[in-house]
Amino acid sequence: MADLLSRPGNRRARLRALLDAGTPVLAPGAYDALSARLVEQAGFDVVYMTGFGTTAGLLGRPDVGLLGGAEMAAHAGRLADAVDLPLIADADTGYGNPLNVIRTVRDYERAGVAALHLEDQVMPKRCGHLAGKQVVPAAEMAAKVRAAVDARTDPDLLVIARTDAAAVDGLDAAIDRARRFADAGADLLFVEAPTSERDIETVATALAGHRLVFNWAEGGRTPPLSRDRLAELGFALVLFPVGTLLAATAGMRELLERLRAEGTPASLIDRLGGLDEFAELAGIGEVRELEQRYRAEGE
Repeated sequence: MADLLSRPGNRRARLRALLDAGTPVLAPGAYDALSARLVEQAGFDVVYMTGFGTTAGLLGRPDVGLLGGAEMAAHAGRLADAVDLPLIADADTGYGNPLNVIRTVRDYERAGVAALHLEDQVMPKRCGHLAGKQVVPAAEMAAKVRAAVDARTDPDLLVIARTDAAAVDGLDAAIDRARRFADAGADLLFVEAPTSERDIETVATALAGHRLVFNWAEGGRTPPLSRDRLAELGFALVLFPVGTLLAATAGMRELLERLRAEGTPASLIDRLGGLDEFAELAGIGEVRELEQRYRAEGE
């Protein structure tokens, strides 16, 4: 676990090595720094900053383009500071034209992310599994991808190009866009929201030879596939964007229902754990050690 004085090793190089290992990398979504620490505590190799969860956590609203680039980059920095894991982050549309994308990539890079994904939706964007999406011309998005690749100062920072065109112009158009984004320099390709296993297979076959992203959007439009099946199809990275948020929401609802009905949450406390367990997760031991260290140095 990351601590207050940690200096993580090259997380970007670690992520590249994981993606080259031949087994799909599982990236659970985190919507805040605490959920990122829980992902790390659970033993995963990477964590994903979900745009859906970030919007829900910061604003209590749906993912319809309400957050700006500065807010998202600042949030990414909080998550990156909280863990020692490589962080993959949603960067939406890049928040404008290629010049805006340059700033976005630089901001995310300074925030400490190991990878970011950009999408080809029209601003304001919306969650890839919601209806009503629109996409920009393919050439415009290819220019954004080139700008993102040129903007990074660390060559190990990964640029993921996402297309939402399948829901707008059909799967063939989405695959064609993905190829154009690869030609523009994207490190990974992300065809969002295929709606059948046959479509998923088509994407994997058509884009064989490229690193591919699968969005295992819990409750979304894409059918769930096993890790073994995704490995057979050649997917390198699997995102689980909203499961942690849904689990937290369900747990909170249960607690509040008990509190309202019984006047106390006591019947849930044993299952939920106590303050000591949370303090341990949040690094109370390290805090005490640092307090003692600096107190002793000041005497």
